[in-house]
Parts: sequence; C-alpha cells; structure tokens
Amino acid sequence: MNDKSHNEKLGIKLVMKSISIFIVFLAVTFITAGRLDYWQGWVFNGLNIFFILVTYIVLIDQKDLIKERLKPGKGMKKWDRVYYAVSTPIFFAILIVSVLDAGRFYWKPIVPLIIIFLGIIMYSIGQIIIIWSKKTNKFFSSVVRIQLDRKHKVCSDGPYRFVRHPGYLGGLIFTIATPFVLGSFWGLIPAIIAIIFVFGRTYLEDKTLIKELTGYKDYAKKVRYRLIPFIW
Repeated sequence: MNDKSHNEKLGIKLVMKSISIFIVFLAVTFITAGRLDYWQGWVFNGLNIFFILVTYIVLIDQKDLIKERLKPGKGMKKWDRVYYAVSTPIFFAILIVSVLDAGRFYWKPIVPLIIIFLGIIMYSIGQIIIIWSKKTNKFFSSVVRIQLDRKHKVCSDGPYRFVRHPGYLGGLIFTIATPFVLGSFWGLIPAIIAIIFVFGRTYLEDKTLIKELTGYKDYAKKVRYRLIPFIW
C-alpha cells in the first residue's frame, strides 16, 4: 500500500469515527425533541457534518496526526482520564438541556433569532480555530501526554503565536455557542460547567508541558497567554 492510499485509509477511519459520533448526536437531538421539525437541531447537526468533512479534507495528508487522534499512544495523564469521564456527560447535558428547552418545552426566555444566528457564527469560528490548530500542530493529540514516541516538539506557528492552547480556545467558543445554535438559554448552565473544566484542563496541561516538554518553558515566556489573548 502506497503512502497516498494509506493516508486515505486513515482519513476514512477518522471520518467514520466522526460520523458515528454525529449519528449519536443526531439521534439524541431528535429523540429528545420528540419531533423532526426542530429546525435548530438540523442547523446544529448540519454544522457538525460540514466541519467533519472540512476536517477530513484538511488533515487527509497528516497520517501521523490521524493515527494519534484515532488511538493515542501511552502516557495519558491520570487527571486527564478524570476529565474525559466528567466532560463527556457534561457535553451531552448541554445538548439535552438545550433541546428540551427549545425543541420540546419552550422554557422562557425564548432565544431571539439574531442570537441563534450569532451562535452559528461563533460555533463556526470555534470549529475553524480547532481545525487550524490541528493543521498547524502535528502533535495535537486528543489526550494530554508527552509524545516521546513521536519526538514531541513545541509548536509555535499559526494560532500558537497568539495563545498557547488555541484548540481549547476554539472549544471554549463553540461550547458557549452550542446552546444558542440550538435556541436555548438554559443550556448555558451545563455549558458554563464545561467551560470551568476546560480552564482546569488548560491549566494542568500547561503545567505538564512546562515541566516535561523541552523548549516549552521558553515558549511560554514568549507567548504569555494560555487560552484567552490579553487575559489569561
């Protein structure tokens, strides 16, 4: 098998994994809503499938990154396992609460159409930042670990010129935007909880990299902000 075919096979695996997650989101959305004419749900899931395809196109030539994201190597931090165990249910809580609100019970206050539109823009910006970060940083793993098996190096290009963890910044933006896209204010409650965990993970990962990754301490002196430019 030549390199091109191998890359395409890995890309397909990544897309299939993403589509499987997409199908779960689609099912949860409309089962929770109890109806199929919940247009905000279609917009949300349409955005997801669009960015799955964009990710495939952008990353198809990066076989090592795709392999890492499909099956990370050894060395995942114990506290990161706790993060995953907690963050996944919280994200589903954002989805379910938002859909129960806007798709079934119509809790007050009702989200204006302009806020939904702004949410779509924010969600897209967050996803674009994440894709940009993945394209720039070949060590963009789905878990926190020092990738000695991949000769882990500091990335300081692209969005990493502005903040040390642009992927988390993108995640922060689309997490805030998700309830708005779905037409809910009440979904912000679990979203805020999720954001607190993102800040915690960012802090712990940053400390890990400063301590264990060669060159990161100097990079942290150059790029001062972990997550939000000019703030933190």
